Amino acid sequence: MNALRVLRTLTNLTSKPQKAHLNSTLLCRFYAAQPQQDNPTCTTSEDENADSVFDSSHYTLPNLGLDSEAKTSKQPTWDEKYRAKANRASFGEETHIQSSRIAEKEEEKRRRAAALAKALLEAALERPDEDDGEEDLVVKEEDQNSLSVGIIGAPNAGKSSLTNYMVGTKVAAVSRKTNTTTHEVLGVMTKGNTQICFFDTPGLTLRKSGFPCNDMKVRVEIAWSSIELYDVVIVIFDVHRHLNRPDSRVVRLIERMGSQVNPKQKRVLCMNKVDMVEKKKDLLKVAEQFKDLSGYERYFMISGLKGSGVKDLIEYLMEQAVKRAWDEDPLSMSEEVMKNISLEIVRERLLDHVHQEIPYGIEHRLIDWKELRDGSLRIEQHFITHKMSQRKILVGKKGSKIGRIGIEANEELRSIFKRNVHLILQVRVK
Repeated sequence: MNALRVLRTLTNLTSKPQKAHLNSTLLCRFYAAQPQQDNPTCTTSEDENADSVFDSSHYTLPNLGLDSEAKTSKQPTWDEKYRAKANRASFGEETHIQSSRIAEKEEEKRRRAAALAKALLEAALERPDEDDGEEDLVVKEEDQNSLSVGIIGAPNAGKSSLTNYMVGTKVAAVSRKTNTTTHEVLGVMTKGNTQICFFDTPGLTLRKSGFPCNDMKVRVEIAWSSIELYDVVIVIFDVHRHLNRPDSRVVRLIERMGSQVNPKQKRVLCMNKVDMVEKKKDLLKVAEQFKDLSGYERYFMISGLKGSGVKDLIEYLMEQAVKRAWDEDPLSMSEEVMKNISLEIVRERLLDHVHQEIPYGIEHRLIDWKELRDGSLRIEQHFITHKMSQRKILVGKKGSKIGRIGIEANEELRSIFKRNVHLILQVRVK
């Protein structure tokens, strides 16, 4: 009887109708024509603005040191030899766990080898006699020699690569695209009591009429107006391209610069990219072509990327230095030079990831530069586009392209400045 009463009570409870509590949001999700956003208050314009800003503090950049990785390696609590012997006796072969531990040990060996190689490289690059280093670096003003060198040539002749190699660090953007350099870039090399200031200029060419090609008016005006200001002018051209597809505009530029002797300025002709020429005998033909130009004091065959022949060029420039006080501090970069390097690095990454005519129509500005209390740098740069379509291309899907540009540029700036860098990039429409 008790069982029947319990069964009757359960039947009455289940037979009572329950009120359905329907949510309006749920109905909208089932019956609305448009998909409902999870956060209705967040608008599309706010999402787009968030995607157009890159902030390096939102990303975890890899640590350049190897000490922290070595500390986190797990140590086994058993004898490896005994475990390997037991596995061979029981299974006849190594287990997956054993092979993974062997891989970890191999990785540990590679890590230690990399750390050792890095330490040896740093020791090799250190100056000898560090105790007397400060006395050697202090040069009296009356003993200082200085020289200003302008590097001119056609677009993509290798001017920026040569500048970076002679200075020893990246100061100018390098890209396969033409017209990478848009303004004069300064690089300083100090050796002994001599300081050489290299000025990387935008690319130049000449029309048949003998006048400069005004493809970028400001760039051409700056480059041509500054030629007479240098002590030495290096005229550089791509000898590999000259042998395969000679450009008459480049030939006219070389002939014009070497047609007359300038008593106040020395000029040299550099045939760049000789490493790309398979038949080295062809270089003699090029030298024969320009040997009658009296304006050039010396001729050099170099490779600005790999450094072949650059040593002879530097020795020649050291001999041309005049008695004059240095213009730059040899021990540290000035703030203006660091600002220019930051712009060049970001521009180089922009040219690597954005193609066609878009990077040339974008205004690139340095908005803010601060040195924080912990020694790190906060750099804010803006890309200003003229069209919304250009902005969308530069930002990428959900900020992927501007994020990639920012991450790569931030890592390179950290390696150049030897300090933490907080880089902020923003894309906006003019």
